Amino acid sequence: MEERFRELMEQGLEEYPIRLSQMQMEQFYDYYQMLLQWNKVMNLTAITELEEVVTKHFVDSLSLVKVMDREMLEGGKALDLGTGAGFPGIPLKIAFPGMNMVLADSLNKRIKFLDEVIGKLGLSNVRAAHGRAEDLGRDKEYRERFDLCVSRAVANLATLSEYCIPFVKIGGYFVSYKSGNGREETELAKGALKLLGGRLDEVKEFVLPGSDIGRTLITIKKIEGTAKRYPRKAGMPGKEPLH
Repeated sequence: MEERFRELMEQGLEEYPIRLSQMQMEQFYDYYQMLLQWNKVMNLTAITELEEVVTKHFVDSLSLVKVMDREMLEGGKALDLGTGAGFPGIPLKIAFPGMNMVLADSLNKRIKFLDEVIGKLGLSNVRAAHGRAEDLGRDKEYRERFDLCVSRAVANLATLSEYCIPFVKIGGYFVSYKSGNGREETELAKGALKLLGGRLDEVKEFVLPGSDIGRTLITIKKIEGTAKRYPRKAGMPGKEPLH
């Protein structure tokens, strides 16, 4: 493992209550190498420079510690929706091995990559699920089964909430990772949250360590069951967001 990689990870996590073991550090490095290797043949990420991967993918994914308590991170059942190349789910799983994690994505080639990563890194209690959010969210195996749903997907908050809140148990949380200021989106999504059984819990704005990149974590608590009609059929949450 490159010494530069270790230094960047340690610097990036200085402000977080996370201390990685040698094995966890090696898992992150192997994951980085696999990202580069697979990215040559399929479009997993536009971010490939070492410093940028550490800051914008790894450290960013782990910023969840700013809004979730240790108990949830170590023992909760979590779903990462629209995980893509595995963000934030795989970094969270490496840092908090006790977390039970499902990585969901609609593209099968990404699922193949994730399966390879899970195998190579020797991760347990984590699996990749192939399917659209609208379909998985109606499936008994997934609906209202999770303590936590996280997503770095770029859809607006009302649309994302319709995708994500149906997965969360009453009393659980949906956390949306957003770039820059998320307060305007939060205001626009108030009606959607109410319809879906959610309540805004916290809007946490911060700058990624060692950078000038502004980020926002929007935490929504599930306070009542989601009506059976949500999520609506494929494409509808994006075309006609709830309000």
